[in-house]
Amino acid sequence: MKQQVIVIHGGTTFESYEDYIYYLKNKEISLDKLKLKKDWKDTLEEKLGENFEVLFPRMPNGTNARYKEWKIWFERIIPLFNNNIIFIGHSLGGIFLAKYFSENTISKKVKATILIAAPFDDEKSGKSLAGFKLFSSLERFSKQGGKIYLIQSKDDPEVLFEQLEKYKQALPNAKTLIFNDREHFKQETFPEIIKLIRNL
Repeated sequence: MKQQVIVIHGGTTFESYEDYIYYLKNKEISLDKLKLKKDWKDTLEEKLGENFEVLFPRMPNGTNARYKEWKIWFERIIPLFNNNIIFIGHSLGGIFLAKYFSENTISKKVKATILIAAPFDDEKSGKSLAGFKLFSSLERFSKQGGKIYLIQSKDDPEVLFEQLEKYKQALPNAKTLIFNDREHFKQETFPEIIKLIRNL
C-alpha cells in the first residue's frame, strides 16, 4: 500500500464580505500574476517516487476561505484516506490543520503533520484569519498529529517569522526547519521536503 501524503493548500480569508469585495477591487494585478506558475507541490509525487500517493484536495473558496466550509469538506474526504497519513499544510492550510486537530478527533491514524509557513495568529500581519483563528490549546493536536514539523523562512513576507516561535511554545515537541531565503515557499523545487517525507 502506498504512503499517502495529503496537501492542504493556502488561501485568503476576510472578516466580512465587504472586506473581500474591497480586496477584489484593490488587489494589485499584472500580466505576470496571471501566468500559471509551478511550485514544488506540482512535482511532489513524481519526486517522492512510486511508493507514495500525493493527494491535493481543493478546499472550498480558497480566495475567500471560511473555516466552517473547509471543516465540512475535510470531514467528507477523511474516510477516503488510509491510516498513517502524512499531512502537509501550507500557509492557511497549516493553521487549518492545527485548528482542526486541536478541536476535533480525527478518525485516522496520522503519521506526521508538516506545517509550512503557517500563521499562528493575525497580530501585526494586517491580514485577517477570521474563523481560522486558534482558540484552543494545541495539546490535542500534539497527541493526534503524529510527528509534527514546523517549517518557516526568516524572509517570509506573508507570515512573519515570529509566528514560528508561537507554534514552538504551543507545540514544544515539534521539530523545526528554518530557512533564510525561501520567502513563502512558492519555489519550484523543495528538496528538503522530499527528504523529510522519505525519512519519516
